[in-house]
Amino acid sequence: MRVYKTNEIKNIALLGSAGSGKTTLAESMLFESGVIKRRGTVESKNTVSDYFPVEQEYGYSVFSTVFNVEWNNKKLNIIDCPGSDDFVGGAITALNVTDQALVLINGQYGPEVGTQNIFRYTEKLKKPVIFLVNQLDRENCDFDSVMSQMKEIYGPKCVQVQYPIATGPGFNSLIDVLLMKKYSWKPEGGAPIIEDIPAEEMDKAKELHAALVEAAAENDEALMEKFFMEETLTEDEMREGIRKGLVARGIFPVFCVCGGKSMGVRRLMEFLGNVVPFVSDMPKIHNTRGEEVVADSAAPASVYFFKTGMEPHIGEVSYFKVMSGTLKAGADLTNADRGSKERIASINVCAGANRQAVDELCAGDIGCTVKLKDVKTGNTLNEKDVENRFDFIKYPNSKYSRAVKAVNESDTEKMMVALTKMRQEDPTWVVEQSKELKQIIVHGQGEFHLRTLKWRMENNEKIQIKYEEPKIPYRETITKPSRADYRHKKQSGGAGQFGEVHLIVEPYADGMPDPTVYKFGGQEYRMNIKNKEEIDLEWGGKLVFLNSVVGGAIDARFMPAILKGIMARMEQGPLTGSYARDVRVVVYDGKMHPVDSNELSFMLAARQAFAEAFKNAGPKILEPIYDLEVFVPADYMGDVMSDLQGRRALIMGMDSEAGYQKLSAKIPLKELANYSIALSSLTGGRASFSTKFSSYELVPTDIQNELIKQHETEDVEDE
Repeated sequence: MRVYKTNEIKNIALLGSAGSGKTTLAESMLFESGVIKRRGTVESKNTVSDYFPVEQEYGYSVFSTVFNVEWNNKKLNIIDCPGSDDFVGGAITALNVTDQALVLINGQYGPEVGTQNIFRYTEKLKKPVIFLVNQLDRENCDFDSVMSQMKEIYGPKCVQVQYPIATGPGFNSLIDVLLMKKYSWKPEGGAPIIEDIPAEEMDKAKELHAALVEAAAENDEALMEKFFMEETLTEDEMREGIRKGLVARGIFPVFCVCGGKSMGVRRLMEFLGNVVPFVSDMPKIHNTRGEEVVADSAAPASVYFFKTGMEPHIGEVSYFKVMSGTLKAGADLTNADRGSKERIASINVCAGANRQAVDELCAGDIGCTVKLKDVKTGNTLNEKDVENRFDFIKYPNSKYSRAVKAVNESDTEKMMVALTKMRQEDPTWVVEQSKELKQIIVHGQGEFHLRTLKWRMENNEKIQIKYEEPKIPYRETITKPSRADYRHKKQSGGAGQFGEVHLIVEPYADGMPDPTVYKFGGQEYRMNIKNKEEIDLEWGGKLVFLNSVVGGAIDARFMPAILKGIMARMEQGPLTGSYARDVRVVVYDGKMHPVDSNELSFMLAARQAFAEAFKNAGPKILEPIYDLEVFVPADYMGDVMSDLQGRRALIMGMDSEAGYQKLSAKIPLKELANYSIALSSLTGGRASFSTKFSSYELVPTDIQNELIKQHETEDVEDE
């Protein structure tokens, strides 16, 4: 393969809902461009994409696949992304390193929830969008209905470039209103027969051509002026107007394809080569210092590693984008994230598992390499005297979590190594070793996401694992002031142990004034605050520690030990053993012994005094509450709302967005445990949701009683 310059390279993300036909279309693009000699099929498990065993097992894309084709002296780098929302990480990565989104619409169903989710990401990242209506040969395909839905959702920016003369099993021809030609195919597809538009289609074609001309002109003042004067544009002028419109997201062209029969694929690739923006047309990327990094092949090289694949017999395959400069095989670079030196022994361009060695790649190009020493997903390698780092890929919060255990405990360490390795491949898998819950938690995007992890662990790594429902990270707090004292005294011959602590606990809220007086049992306790410490607890909330000891009852050197004892007890609340938070503690009196008092004595005395005071201060359990957003078709709104109300959710509002209903709610984390499965079941997989931690709130009394009882039972069993 020859070396392509920056202005000859186009990077494209191939996106769409599960089942929209991306893998099949990718196969046709590779076939039409001559990269492969025979098209594979998903059913035969021999496609260039979906080559991993887990993908062939499930019949779904799990990983994004990078491939390239050469077309009309242009290089098209294309990343075929998984369609399932559970594997959205691949799509988000691809959108961040490409300059054009190619969004497939299933001609049988129109825009689906997965399409909506992807479109929102293109909006957020300001990426150009081309829509492809695929599977036009299916019995229940209704193109006019699909276009109507698209215009309703995406508005007048959705402009047809093509339309089929008829859909269904007999589909074999379409009208291209940019070129004003009819394209038709023999039953086996392949090269089109290009003819003039038949008379019976001419009026419709002219109407759509005029709409396309106007849409193209709207994105350039000179073109708009010419359009007003002449009411038409040349083919080249239309291409220029569409290109500018794509960059500005002022137009979303709509094409027709039948990926399974390679119909419309060559014309699509011609359009991608001629019209889609080049790397140099797109907004510039900024490094972590906010400096603009231009895709200039003459500049020093900076290379960003956006994906890691683990392949049998090879190991790690590292995929990168050349952000600036020219990367040459054998280059010695510095890892900006890890400080290590790295030699790029070989450079490859890829088509799935097939790789072709090249000598160099210019700025804007995408390639891969193998056998790197110390490069992880998200790292940047630089030439000498360059200090670029990039951190522009942001992944969504997890939606589904499970505690994971190795069936054989001796495999735990191997399991952790495998989990870390898998996270390199898919950063939306998050692994947490929770000291608080005493569990290893795997967070993912859905039940299927975690089921895939389990399959790979058991089939690829040969480690049997099991999932359990994760414990909930409850918190404990208090609702009223309470006082307690405790004397720790121990004599064992020689020096003994002695420490006595008197303290008051009360609920704490930001901005509370320091206390001056308390009343307990008719007795008044006046405070004289000598010292104050505000501690932001690592598990959330605060501990405020006040020293109000007068007359030297407790020496100042024992105060850190008293605080340490209180902190130790806050790590194990008396109700359920959960962390305590938002408490103010005032140590106001005590006693010490000139010989027997030491740090340990006061630490133990403080721990016991605090525990007793906490239990008498109206202790309450807090549970984590999450903000929930559900995107759901209007037909299912009633069922979804009923289900949420049964999950103790508080509905905050409803809104319409791009043809879907958006429902906002606050919901306890405990009720989210199996929500992804329930929502999919309720809506036939046509809804999606996102969550974000909101706050800790008091649990209802009946649930608190149940949790305390459960904790007491567990304590008895542990004894």
